Amino acid sequence: MSAYNFGPNHPMSPKRLDLTTRLARGLGILDLPQVDVVQAYVASDDELATVHERDYIAAVRRVGDEPANPEPSRGLGTEDDPAFPGMHQASARIAGGSMVAANAILDGSTPRAVNFGGGMHHAFAGKASGFCIYNDAALAITRLLAQGVARVAYIDIDAHHGDGTESIFWDDPRVLTISLHETGMTLFPGTGFANDLGGANAQGSAVNVALPAGTSDAGWLRAFHAVVPQLVEAFGPEVIVSQHGCDSHRADELTHLNTSVDGQREAALSIAALADKVCEGRWIATGGGGYNIVSVVPRVWSHLMAIVAGRPVPLRTPVPAAWRSHVAEKYGQHAPLLMGEDADTWWRSWEVGYNPSDALDRTVMATRKAAFPLYGLDPWFD
Repeated sequence: MSAYNFGPNHPMSPKRLDLTTRLARGLGILDLPQVDVVQAYVASDDELATVHERDYIAAVRRVGDEPANPEPSRGLGTEDDPAFPGMHQASARIAGGSMVAANAILDGSTPRAVNFGGGMHHAFAGKASGFCIYNDAALAITRLLAQGVARVAYIDIDAHHGDGTESIFWDDPRVLTISLHETGMTLFPGTGFANDLGGANAQGSAVNVALPAGTSDAGWLRAFHAVVPQLVEAFGPEVIVSQHGCDSHRADELTHLNTSVDGQREAALSIAALADKVCEGRWIATGGGGYNIVSVVPRVWSHLMAIVAGRPVPLRTPVPAAWRSHVAEKYGQHAPLLMGEDADTWWRSWEVGYNPSDALDRTVMATRKAAFPLYGLDPWFD
């Protein structure tokens, strides 16, 4: 999986995958009796073509074979997505990881799976964007639909708008995409507002919550709980697919949100509970963005894996000494002592009341007023 490597100075470092795996192993998550670690495979061109244009797949191959010949019209060989040898194989393996997850749910071998190397939500059908080449989540959803799943809910809590995944299912009423992200007024890709609701044949299939810059745990979780559970329950999916980019953390240098490891763990727990409530626990979780590779990414995604496994790690759990030593020796950094940050994750329920002078509440209300009536819900009370 670490072959997905844009170079030593790129924010999307494969080191974050290595450190996450090491931490999860140190915590015993990967050795739990209910956990199987399954190898990802390189998705075939035919599999990729269920979502991506064949000309685009061919372009990814060409650029990976000859990195000196970029194709910027396809988003390949740009500053965000630099060309590198083997680009197709590395990207298709990440896609294969999420396909493995979908296949495991379809054959009944597990109700839940996680591919923390996935979550490439900016990849479009015919273009790379925002560090993403192939859209593994969209491929997993497409596989689920092709095998008879009637409805899938996609929940994206990355700091950036899940624009690629939204666009792929823009006019498909079988897929509900909900993206909770920093407003496009202050962050790439500049899209994803309350009035973006899906195509003519699927109004309400796209839902966006464009959070003000600086939003902290209290507002982030308030917005999540004021929008996501109500719409997912009304939609009634058979499977939930989620994207857990952790770049909304206050220590992430690429974004302007202010969440904590604790808050992101709380959101993952809420998605797990939602899957149990609406679709008998069927849930595929992916990674995504996240660029603080020592303090944030490994802890958030280790928490995610533990939650998927049904064995959440308490926030006061010490970070294993061996992992901290490895970080110090290899990266010269002081690793965190605990799996949490002692953050205050209390959030004010929407039922307490709407404050029109609060920018966060105005954002939430805009989304509710746009989307809720399409599901027979009252934007003020449901």
